Amino acid sequence: MMSPAFPALYRACALALVLSLGVPPLAAAASHGEPKRRAADPALVRTLQDHVWTLQAATRADAQPIEGLLVPGHSFVLRFDGVRLNVQGGCNSMMGSWRVNPQNQLMAGRLAGTMKACEPALMQADAALSAVLAQHLDVQIESGTAPLLRLRSPSQQTLVLRGEPTLDGLHGAPTRVFLEVAAQTVSCQPGAGGTMQCLQVREIQFDEKGLRTGTPGPFGAFYSRIEGFTHQSGVRNVLRVNRYKRDRVPADASAFIYVLDLVVESEQVPK
Repeated sequence: MMSPAFPALYRACALALVLSLGVPPLAAAASHGEPKRRAADPALVRTLQDHVWTLQAATRADAQPIEGLLVPGHSFVLRFDGVRLNVQGGCNSMMGSWRVNPQNQLMAGRLAGTMKACEPALMQADAALSAVLAQHLDVQIESGTAPLLRLRSPSQQTLVLRGEPTLDGLHGAPTRVFLEVAAQTVSCQPGAGGTMQCLQVREIQFDEKGLRTGTPGPFGAFYSRIEGFTHQSGVRNVLRVNRYKRDRVPADASAFIYVLDLVVESEQVPK
C-alpha cells in the first residue's frame, strides 16, 4: 500500500529535477499538454479600428441577398471604436462590445439600440443585421486603398463592407482641446479669395473638477471649420474638440483638423 507521504515526496523530487535542468516550473507544466494561448492578430484588430466600414452586400449561402437586410437608399455603417461597436444607417443607432478571438472571428456582444420608431423595412433591417452580428463571424480583409471586409457566419451568410480610413488612422490620436466660440462671426481674409465670415474662437482650460482655470486670451478669427458643429448667430458655445495634426498640409489649409466631440456650454447672447 502506497504511503500517504509518497505523493508529496514525488512532487518534491520532480520539482528538484526541473530546477536542476534550468526549466521554470510554469514552462514545465505547459510542456505537459497545456496549449500556449494565442492572441488575436493585432494587425487585423488595428485595421478594423482604423476604418469606417460601409455595408456593400449581404448574402446567404446560395449567394442570394439576406432577406430584409438591405434597404434601397440606406447603408449600414460600422465603427470599431476602441472596444465598442457602433452601427448606424438603419432605423436605430446600435452599440455593443466586440472582440476578435485567436481564430480571427468577430465576437460582438448584444447590441443595444435607441427606441425610435421607423418604417417597417428599416426596423426589419436592424433586426436582420443584429441576427448576423450575434454569431461568431470569420473575418477576412482584402487590403487596398479602400479595403474590403468580409464577415462570414457558420451558415455561410456573408457581409461585405468597404473601409474608409478614420482620422485616427490617417493622423494618429488627436489632442483634446476646449474652444469658446463667440456669438457673432467676423469678416476675415483667409487667402486670395476675398473676404468671408469666420468664427471668433479662443482656447480655454478646465481643471480636473471641470472648473475653468486661468485667463483665456482674446478671441481671434478662426480660419478652419469644426466638423460636426453648426454656428448659430447670437449663440455662444464652449466646445470640446478633437484636434488632429496633418502630416502634409495642403496649400491655403490649416495645419489642424477640428472635430466636435461635445457641446459643453451653449448660451443665447443678446445683441
